[in-house]
Amino acid sequence: MLSCQWSSFTRVSSFPSQQEQFNKALKLSKQCCCLTKSSMDSLPFQFLTKKTYKPPTWASHLSPMPSHTFSLGHFPTPIHKWNLPNLPKDTEVWLKRDDLSGMQLSGNKVRKLEFLLADAVAQGADCIVTIGGIQSNHCRATAVAAKYLNLDCYLILRTSKLLVDKDPGLTGNLLVERLVGAHIDLVSKEEYAKVGSEALTKLLKEKLLNEGRKPYVIPVGGSNSLGTWGYIEAIREVEQQLQHSSSEWKFDDIVVACGSGGTVAGLSIASMLSGLKAKVNAFCVCDDPDYFYEYVQGLLDGINAGVSSRDIVSIENAKGLGYAMSTADELKFVKQVAEATGVILDPVYSGKAAYGMMKEMNENPRKWEGRKILFIHTGGLLGLYDKGDEIASLMGKWRKMDINESIPRQDGIGKMF
Repeated sequence: MLSCQWSSFTRVSSFPSQQEQFNKALKLSKQCCCLTKSSMDSLPFQFLTKKTYKPPTWASHLSPMPSHTFSLGHFPTPIHKWNLPNLPKDTEVWLKRDDLSGMQLSGNKVRKLEFLLADAVAQGADCIVTIGGIQSNHCRATAVAAKYLNLDCYLILRTSKLLVDKDPGLTGNLLVERLVGAHIDLVSKEEYAKVGSEALTKLLKEKLLNEGRKPYVIPVGGSNSLGTWGYIEAIREVEQQLQHSSSEWKFDDIVVACGSGGTVAGLSIASMLSGLKAKVNAFCVCDDPDYFYEYVQGLLDGINAGVSSRDIVSIENAKGLGYAMSTADELKFVKQVAEATGVILDPVYSGKAAYGMMKEMNENPRKWEGRKILFIHTGGLLGLYDKGDEIASLMGKWRKMDINESIPRQDGIGKMF
């Protein structure tokens, strides 16, 4: 809970203006104990603190309900207009910048980890176990957040069978994970497919228990029913941002990438229950829509939502060549968007979702005409470093500077700081 302190005056002036000012300040100070999570996060000295969680009133019937959260992200994240070219007539796309929720912890995973790590600490864990791809944004965020809370982190990372016996290197997310001291176990994609993520994390958990540790397992992407609360809370944040805007605002659609299901589950149930009532459109970057409808249903059932996933979210396929595999057109799209708007999309999640959205708009413009769309940028910038070789051919605009011989020269005049 936020502890509020204020000065107590031994003598209050008899002048009405000063008395009124004092009463106003006293009232404001008392009110700070009742601030919502989003507003509390913006106050000083709240980062990395544990807080009692109070859900939005429209979600108070969901259960089980989290009791606490840790403040790990920088919220609220901004929303701004995204001037994408070639949109359908009168269509507006706005961007929710969850990629700006922090540097080391950026992206959608932070919102889930605020709830998951609070539960880990409450259970007395001394280390975290989680799993993902070799460039998993979730694993990187978990490794950093765990260290913030003085917990060790064990990562099971999926890679090719040709690389499973080799040092994984220091590219992208791996550099951050290894800098903060995460323990890394490599598994081949083939073994992962045969054994499964649940069995692999259970195997590592049992090994750590035998060593006297107290591990807490977080599933792929932080996507379980508890993690779903991260994006229930995100919808409350969007509602508050709209309430503070200068004009009447309403989004017709929310568009987001779907990689493990938790973000989509939270957004869809919260949009339905809240006053937002925006249609959630998800573009899956792995597996297929039927798989995610079923998985999201399980998450919704886990919080007793009492709804069908197919009634509250539309899931389209945007995986292309496969998870974390990019076509030349997808990478070209990421480059074009960055150059046109300044917004850098990751190639695994938001890049594919935005590519899928624009492709659908081009094929079926009437469906999107005149609609206001909120696109959730889920982060993943570090994943671009793994695509350097593939995207290099799209880069240009460099040259050796031409300095005419007539330009005066003098040794030492140019300081190199």
